[in-house]
Amino acid sequence: MAVLFFGGISLYYIQQIADRSKNILQNNYETLSYTKAMRTVLDENALPLSTKAIAGFDTLLKRQEQNITEPGEKQATTQLRHYFTQLTSAGHITFELANAERQVRRQVRTIESLNMQAIFKKNDRVAKQVNHAILLLSLVGSFLFLVLFSFTVNFPEVIAGPLRVLIDGIREISQKNYSQRLHFTQNDEFGELASAFNTMASRLNEWENSNLATVMSEKRRIETIIEQMHDAIIGISQTQEVLFMNDAARNLLNLKDGKVVGQRADGLIKSNDLFGYVVSGKTEGKPFKIVINGKESYFQLERREIVVPNLNNEPREGIRTTGIPAGTVYVLKNVTEFKERDEAKTNFIATISHELKTPIASIKMSIKLLKDERIGQVNTEQQELLEHIQEDNDRLLKITSELLNLSQVETGNIQLNFVPVKPAQIVDYALTAVRFQAEQKDVSINYKRNEQLPAVQADVEKTAWVLVNFLSNALRYSPERSTIVIQTVEYNGQIEFSVTDKGKGIDEQYQKRLFDRYFQVPTDGQNKAGSGLGLAIAKDFIEAQNGKIGVQSAVGEGSTFSFSLPVV
Repeated sequence: MAVLFFGGISLYYIQQIADRSKNILQNNYETLSYTKAMRTVLDENALPLSTKAIAGFDTLLKRQEQNITEPGEKQATTQLRHYFTQLTSAGHITFELANAERQVRRQVRTIESLNMQAIFKKNDRVAKQVNHAILLLSLVGSFLFLVLFSFTVNFPEVIAGPLRVLIDGIREISQKNYSQRLHFTQNDEFGELASAFNTMASRLNEWENSNLATVMSEKRRIETIIEQMHDAIIGISQTQEVLFMNDAARNLLNLKDGKVVGQRADGLIKSNDLFGYVVSGKTEGKPFKIVINGKESYFQLERREIVVPNLNNEPREGIRTTGIPAGTVYVLKNVTEFKERDEAKTNFIATISHELKTPIASIKMSIKLLKDERIGQVNTEQQELLEHIQEDNDRLLKITSELLNLSQVETGNIQLNFVPVKPAQIVDYALTAVRFQAEQKDVSINYKRNEQLPAVQADVEKTAWVLVNFLSNALRYSPERSTIVIQTVEYNGQIEFSVTDKGKGIDEQYQKRLFDRYFQVPTDGQNKAGSGLGLAIAKDFIEAQNGKIGVQSAVGEGSTFSFSLPVV
């Protein structure tokens, strides 16, 4: 009777453990397989998704909707359905597709994280149940050992042997040794107990191996993708160990010999200056030059942080984080071809602009001769045509000059002649250049002169060119009989030059792009637009002198363009 009692308790606990193991393997594992398949659909299909890809994803999503078992999983699945609907209805709008795809991936990761956490929780409960079973069975076994001591003296191997084997087997399972098996030859309760124990261990072993196989398969897949990338890719962990480095990176950094993965990054930095230069992140976003086999090549660095789901249930400092940092990925993109094309474009623009200046100057001289009454009289219509020709010729001459300045900027050949100069001298230089234009439009220019301001270290000609550009734009858009205000003020070791007009103002959506090359604010047709280069060149001229440039404007209130230069 005592043996039956002990066997019943053992069967009860082992059956509970087997049921919990089955629970871990069934619903949560199916959800993980669904999310993995959903991610595969997104990875293997370009946006917008094809009809076949949408149908496949929808089938997997429906299965997931029928397999919700964990708290929060229903909400995440509902959100996944919502964003998937957005993804399939976004048409061909790139940013909407990209945003919807990010949200879909985010919800897939949320569902996967919930189920992974559930698996770990259930696994912990199984371990606790095993420990509880071990404790209880040990107590019961000890009690029965005392009660049946006299019987076990005559039959030690019949009862004590199986109990000892059973306890050892449960202890091995609690240590995640799922390969442990019980081998009882008798067909009594101990035989059934051994069968149930072996079934439980087999299922736990299947789950462990399948999960490990999936992780290893994904790891090999990611490593293969990284190796086949043409860009140089380097991964460094949070503990400063090299996680991965593809062939392109090893060839670029001349790290072909020896095993790199697993080494400390600080050790490689000491022996390889280029590696240290890359991981320092100082060149992020800016092309830099590397000489490879005697040829100059240009690369651009992209630096991205690695964030993985937080599967730890314990919050840090009272706050539970959804993701934890795991390291950094460095991607070196070869932009040599684009750099060469850009230089070819710049050289072409400089050559064409230089060649155009001679015939344009000849046209200007011919127009001047035609307007001279000593050559002959022209009628009113011919005079108007000559005025239009001269206006267009001046505009073309200005554009060619701006293109030449642009080519100097892009090739880094800006010639600056720094001298100490009073702000008033720069303003006077600019006023002389635009005074006739202001008189023609009946616009007054009010300059609040301040001779007490300290001098600035600047290139007078190029700084005045910027101020002339500001004034020309202000005159172009100012109404007749209005006033343009020029101010020079000192603050924080800087002298600020500003030009304020009473024009129509600039919409806020265009202000951030005003200093981009070739950008032009849409006009109402009353004012001729420029080339879109003046403000871009002005920005380069000012920044080359360690200055700053900006604009403040509101529709209907006019505009203020300003730049500042450091005091000597």
